[in-house]
Amino acid sequence: MSTHLPTADPARTARLRDALLAAAFTADGLLDLLGAPAYAALARSETVPALRATRGDGPLETLVRLFLLQRTVAYGQAAAALPVDDCLADGWLVREDGDLVRATVDVRPYGGPEGQDWWIVSDLGCAVGGAGGIAGGAGGPEGVERSELVLGVGGASTTLAGITVRTPVASALDLGTGSGIQALHASQHATRVTATDLNPRALHIARLTLLLSGAPEADLRQGSLFEPVAGETFDLIVSNPPFVISPGARLTYRDGGMGGDDLCRTLVQQAADRLNDGGYCQLLANWQHVEGEDWRERLASWVPRGCDAWIVQREVQDVAQYAELWLRDAGDHRTSPQEYAARYDAWLEEFEARKTKGVGFGWITLRKTGAEQPSVVAEEWPHPVEQPLGDAVRAHFERQDFLRSHDDAALLATRFRLAPEVVQEQVGMPGAEDPEHVVLRQNRGMRRATKVDTVGAGFAGVCDGSLGAGRILDAIAQLLGEDPVLLRDRTPEAIRLLVEQGFLMPLAD
Repeated sequence: MSTHLPTADPARTARLRDALLAAAFTADGLLDLLGAPAYAALARSETVPALRATRGDGPLETLVRLFLLQRTVAYGQAAAALPVDDCLADGWLVREDGDLVRATVDVRPYGGPEGQDWWIVSDLGCAVGGAGGIAGGAGGPEGVERSELVLGVGGASTTLAGITVRTPVASALDLGTGSGIQALHASQHATRVTATDLNPRALHIARLTLLLSGAPEADLRQGSLFEPVAGETFDLIVSNPPFVISPGARLTYRDGGMGGDDLCRTLVQQAADRLNDGGYCQLLANWQHVEGEDWRERLASWVPRGCDAWIVQREVQDVAQYAELWLRDAGDHRTSPQEYAARYDAWLEEFEARKTKGVGFGWITLRKTGAEQPSVVAEEWPHPVEQPLGDAVRAHFERQDFLRSHDDAALLATRFRLAPEVVQEQVGMPGAEDPEHVVLRQNRGMRRATKVDTVGAGFAGVCDGSLGAGRILDAIAQLLGEDPVLLRDRTPEAIRLLVEQGFLMPLAD
């Protein structure tokens, strides 16, 4: 293991954790010290506002300067905030010239979902925003190959943590654990957590994250994809994989080493064999938009037999935008113009060869059901959502189970309740006697909106769980002067859509 990483004796690490808590080196403590603008800037890897806010010599200022701003501090100042000799013994700190110490890793406060105070460990300069700030190794750990760098918390990490289904399970797998964020979350609701990574530095840093945060140890294994867990199955698999579609495998944390989007496809296709019945596999992914192919059909073809799937595309970038994003992430914009142009051209050459016109970003969730008629939903949803979405994801698959097991007659015998936080909007010209259309809108979760006709609006409005759907339709038919038999025949499809999208919740008999 690299000498640049702490060894982390459990007893000494517990004393370090106590010192961090005593100094309020927490997500809330940072916000109080720095103020919202400097705190937000720090999340963008901009350090100047935080430097201005930490010119004092209190313990919290000292810890921010050491672990987040990567500044040296005097030994005595560090000793006032930390068990400094423990930290030197374990390698969290090293001595510099004279009476100075500096940190060897980034330690970033992170608030858990239930208010836990956690800390995410990562390589210096890699807490957020990729490795773009580390050109040629400068600014990062000395002597560490950039391909081995381990990133901390980013938008992708928090997105995956937010969409993950958090029901208690016996076993969870964090595939491609990186700095251990997903394993840390899983440790709160899984009896056994296994975390894998191709990069041995990542496994060591993940152990530091778990130990410093006071979480149970995980079973850490080195290897690619599902190789380290061959023959095993899990109740939950989560992965923020190296999904970048690139012309080479330069950076382990982002480049999977397979052509195009083959790494994400392979993960999806192999997941069913690693899942227990009823288990979930949830991952972030990038996928190609290939000329002449519908991206929805292309991704639906990845889904293994016996699994339901929900694929959500959150963003699409054209190939030029995509190449520029990841060239900046790698710091290539800081190389010579000729080198940058050559690397940019290589990306575009790769996309042209694969007939790729754009790249989609999104989430893929599988649930192993064994159903003969699986539900595979692939949709574009670029609109704002309300995180965390884990409960909404679980509810989506439960609704698919309900719809699959209820024919139209059973559907009309079911009682429904309008989901909480659904409002009705009427859209039309000002002063018009009747609205042009009625929209139902969710104010929670996915925040969907859907147009409904007069029958649909009336039906949803009276769904309070007291009457079956068929009886409600009979009453609507009488009010509108329609044939109740015809209304019963044509309405189930609309009801199914409202159930599938979460506007109506079926009640158990």
